[in-house]
Amino acid sequence: MTAQPQPGTPSGGYRQGSAPNSPWAAGGVTFAGVLMLLNGVLAIFQGISAIATDDVYARLNDYVYKINLTGWGWILLVIGVISVIAGGGILSGAVWARVVGIALASLSLLAQFLFLPYAPLWSLFMMVVDVFVIWALAVYQPAPADR
Repeated sequence: MTAQPQPGTPSGGYRQGSAPNSPWAAGGVTFAGVLMLLNGVLAIFQGISAIATDDVYARLNDYVYKINLTGWGWILLVIGVISVIAGGGILSGAVWARVVGIALASLSLLAQFLFLPYAPLWSLFMMVVDVFVIWALAVYQPAPADR
């Protein structure tokens, strides 16, 4: 037997005016915006160091996802710049920035996974940050007046 919606309740199951956000989700989206900004700045530095000198990271001979370090540097640099822009948009409350943030954190998660052999502890840390950012941006639903 399925539950019938109460009168005045939209078909989605939530009453208007009662946002399903917990304080964790509301605070998490702000924290995710800050993390996106910092993640972007750190990815920019990581990319610059990979582009500037190939001596910073270990050289790997037999790696399945082999891209030279300069290529990784450009990938990380581009992800970093877009991440800084999206982080600023998230902090300003832009809906497009939440969508871009989820997509970018997903790309960053993949890129950090592929970068694991070069900087394992750092990549694992950044992967955890990316998972949190995806969660925070996905569960947050702004109040109807904010949309």
